[in-house]
Amino acid sequence: MTSSAAFRKPPQPGNLPTLFEIQRILTFYSDIGMALPSCARQLSKALPPCEVLISLSLESGKAFDQATILPETSRGKYKNLAMEMGKAPFGLAVENEALSLGQIEADRLRLVGGQQPQEALFVIEAPIFSSSPKGDADRKISGALCVILDATPSDEQRHRAADLVQWSCYLIEEASSLRDSLAGQRLAEQQAGSDPDGWLGQKSQRSRTIPTPGPDLASRSIAFHGIIGASDRMKEVYTLIEQVAGTSATVLITGESGTGKELAAKAIHECSKRSGGPFVAVNCSALPEGVIESELFGHEKGAFTGAIAARQGRFEAARDGSLFLDEIGDLSPAVQIKLLRILQERSFERVGDNKIIKTNARIIAATNRDLAGAVKQGKFREDLYFRLNVFPIHMPPLRERGADILLLADYFVEKSSATLGKTIKRISSPALDLLMIYHWPGNVRELENCIERAVIVSNDNVIHAYNLPPSLQSAMSTGTEPSSTLDGSMARLEKEMLVEALKIERGNSARAARRLGISERRFRLALDRYKIDYRMYRDSKAFRTRM
Repeated sequence: MTSSAAFRKPPQPGNLPTLFEIQRILTFYSDIGMALPSCARQLSKALPPCEVLISLSLESGKAFDQATILPETSRGKYKNLAMEMGKAPFGLAVENEALSLGQIEADRLRLVGGQQPQEALFVIEAPIFSSSPKGDADRKISGALCVILDATPSDEQRHRAADLVQWSCYLIEEASSLRDSLAGQRLAEQQAGSDPDGWLGQKSQRSRTIPTPGPDLASRSIAFHGIIGASDRMKEVYTLIEQVAGTSATVLITGESGTGKELAAKAIHECSKRSGGPFVAVNCSALPEGVIESELFGHEKGAFTGAIAARQGRFEAARDGSLFLDEIGDLSPAVQIKLLRILQERSFERVGDNKIIKTNARIIAATNRDLAGAVKQGKFREDLYFRLNVFPIHMPPLRERGADILLLADYFVEKSSATLGKTIKRISSPALDLLMIYHWPGNVRELENCIERAVIVSNDNVIHAYNLPPSLQSAMSTGTEPSSTLDGSMARLEKEMLVEALKIERGNSARAARRLGISERRFRLALDRYKIDYRMYRDSKAFRTRM
């Protein structure tokens, strides 16, 4: 926190919820660059129709015009302006020539109308300062925050927006200062010898590495080698991947279908020394029993009917790289034996040949089955299981990664929008609520399909709750809340059961009572309560005869 913080005016009460949410976002992300897109969206939701542009220096200690700039935007029609924020001083805010609304001369804010008479725009912009050990006098501008309103606001709206913009800058400054202090402390510990391997310093440097601006910036800033997620469960997975990637150990990735096991396998490959080699993926459950050996190990000409030429298998294709065996629990016992030999001897033979071929391919296996249970049932070889289970990694289901659902939803919105040629500006709050409360049995793959469908059916650049599949809908979102009390619903059900029993037993109340498991007296009292005449349900011919 800067020394001028004590002299700041308190924020307006109406802005406190938004500021609290922005502070929560800045605290949640270890990398401030990852938090900026969410901060921009919070500001755009809290203000009148507008676009939000945030630009921040990537290099600590350097001025805004001396370092690489990371622009973030709420993805609107002014997105191209975000790129300009890093090329030259954007407006008067970053020149530090603006109207001051506070008591501290360095804290400045700029409010300006449209540049052309026909433009119904109003711009609010403010600088973001870097921290300095010498105090506020030596602070440099490290970024800027700009809000472009679609129309000239009222005085009340202007003051509220200006207050929100200024306090958002304060929060970003303080979050950035805190991270710089932590990075300095880690570096000092490393230099002092408390971290001889340099792990803390390396990790700090990795956490501050933000990709250069580009069309897929939002997706890359929250991704670990293609895996989207920043929850604690996923951070544990990332740590395991980094630990095992530098070795040649066999890895077994477990998890439900749709949790991203292949992405984890690719991340292990990309983090390893084999990243320059091939990554070969095989879905064991998709290959027929008769051809799986040929696919994995290759075959010689004439080895079987249709083998008109020699063919190398996937193990040979993965030489100097990684071989990913997905759904390995579906392998037949015969193939399990051959795979066990490869893991033990690092060699194999092609189908129809007795020549031994050496392999150095790293094996990464994955399954959504309980292999330990399959071993107990005799469906999977125990020795192969222990050979594969050298370094297990479990991919958590999406329902245990609640913090990642919104990140994934935003990523899939961008991905589907680009693929389908549509522009989706935001996801409505009711839709976000439905995404958060759903249990996601299909995990990340199901979420991607739901978002793609929503992007297709959206016709106003917004994903609403009613754009989501029916399986996600709730009684409230569809307007189908119960219209009566519990007692009323139970009374209706009781009456329906009485009538159904009388119809089945043709008006015989004694047999109807026995069918419902109650006494005949209780049955007749219920008929009197609902004014039901049991004689109406007797066989008409028999009823006329008795009459």
